[in-house]
Parts: sequence; structure tokens; C-alpha cells
Amino acid sequence: MIRVVLADDQTLVRAGFRSILSDEEDIEVVGEAGDGEQAVALADGLRPDVVLMDIRMPVLDGLEATRRITADPRLDGVKVVILTTFDEDEHVYGALRSGASGFLVKDTEPMELLHAVRVVARGDALIAPAVTRRLIAEFAGRADPAGRRPDPAPRLEALTDREREVLGLVGAGLSNDEIAGRLVLSPATAKTHVSRIMTKLEVRDRAQLVVLAYESGMITPGWLA
Repeated sequence: MIRVVLADDQTLVRAGFRSILSDEEDIEVVGEAGDGEQAVALADGLRPDVVLMDIRMPVLDGLEATRRITADPRLDGVKVVILTTFDEDEHVYGALRSGASGFLVKDTEPMELLHAVRVVARGDALIAPAVTRRLIAEFAGRADPAGRRPDPAPRLEALTDREREVLGLVGAGLSNDEIAGRLVLSPATAKTHVSRIMTKLEVRDRAQLVVLAYESGMITPGWLA
């Protein structure tokens, strides 16, 4: 059973999410929070598998609440999916930087919401290709005035050439199956590469690999063309 906490300051929004999730045999809503501080407290007390977190809430916003949850080693098993009506680059990037495992806008279809909860609960990240494209564009806009690319993170030196290639494709938003097709590998081999990369780079999930790929300058507009 996937245990979920809903964190949103609008009662009707929480009721809508609860209605969708509670109809599923493998999902249980175990708590609701009206602000970020309550969300952190519920995550600590209930240890859910997934927290669906609104960004804009009183007392403590969703990004800071997410940072507190993901920074607490006792809550390592708690995954956060950011839900917002504000699908702007700054929020997408902030959500991933704060440790979120997924990002969805509130008008997402019910089936997409259910898919997100299940994907994140099993330890994967959910980053839609459209979100990835916006992130690439955002980082391009932050380019150094002199045109210099960011220096690769020193820890990337631990990766093999193949693993760097796989990391770049993860950063571009490709799934394991898509990576397998592009590199002519089996999906199982692609998944193994991704798992090894996460272990070597000491990141908690795929979302953090995406952030690292951007910040190290591996991904640029048109890179995957």
C-alpha cells in the first residue's frame, strides 16, 4: 500500500486529490496538511511514502517544507511530488533543487497524478519532457556573459564514458527505455547504468541526476537533436 500525505492550503483541492487517490486499491491517504509546517510534521510523524506538496502555502512554503523533509536522514524514504498552478521555470528548478522527486501542475489528468504517485513511490523520479525542456532553456538563459560553460562537477570524474553518456540522456529527460533505444542497450542494462551513476554520485533519485547534469553544463539547448 502506498501511503500519501496531501499538503495544500485549499480544502477543496485536498478533497479532490483525496477523492482520486482513495479510489485506488494500492493507495491510501493517511494525512492532510494546510501549510508547509504541518506537512513537515506529518511527514515526520506518519512516514508516508509520498507527500503531494503545493508550492504556495502559508506559514512555510512548499519548497522549504520539501527541503526540510529531504534533508532529514530519518525521512529518507519519504518522496515529495510538487503540485502547483505555477509551472514557471523558477518553480520547477526550485522544486528539484529542494529535493523533490517529481513536479506536476494541478490541472494534470487524474491518471497522470496516479502514475506520478506510483512512479515516485517505487523510487523513480517523475520529470515530464516538457519540464525538462523548460529547464534547459532556463539554464541557457543563465549563461555566463563571456559564454563560458560551467565547470563539470569534480565527482563526475568517477563516471565511465558510457555512464557520462547515460547521465546526459537522463538529464535530457529520457526514460530508461528511451535511453536503451538510443544507445542500443537492453532496458535492464540502461537501468543498471542509471543505478550505478546514482550510487557513484551519491544522489537520492533520478531528479537529482537531472539537476546535476544541468549544473555541470552537460545539457544545452539542442543537445539531443
